[in-house]
Amino acid sequence: MAQSHVVAAYSGTFDPITFGHTDIIERAAQMFPELIVAIGENLPKGPVFTLTERVDMAAAAVAHLPNVRVEPFTGLVVDFAAQHKVTVLVRGVRSVSDFDYEKQMAVMNRYLREDVDTVMLAPSKEFAHLSSSLVRELARLGGKVSGVVPAAVANALREHYQTC
Repeated sequence: MAQSHVVAAYSGTFDPITFGHTDIIERAAQMFPELIVAIGENLPKGPVFTLTERVDMAAAAVAHLPNVRVEPFTGLVVDFAAQHKVTVLVRGVRSVSDFDYEKQMAVMNRYLREDVDTVMLAPSKEFAHLSSSLVRELARLGGKVSGVVPAAVANALREHYQTC
């Protein structure tokens, strides 16, 4: 039976959010009546920005989308999904290796919560090369990041790497 109001979530570390992420968010926001950008703490990855900073940057980047909100989370994304009545997880896949990893995660998430499905979106061609780790490295080396991240994120990256 189809649901009348589907809540979807696009989860990740978003350290930092890039135009590749916002591309997926904008397209998913057209597909689902409600989309949550779920930003995970993910301390083992050693994020450059705090969870609060990442939430704030993402919220600013998606402020123009009325059906999108940003929420932090810790733990399993399926537990977040249960708490927020999410039934669809949105994932971006740039490559075959991304797809293989995301497929494994989708199957495991489905094992943990049968009521949660995963939808995978390929990036738009102009953003297919972007990753947060590549953007961080570019910023660390003093490269131009203004064309790959929102202005507030570019400023935060410049500030962070000038103080390191």
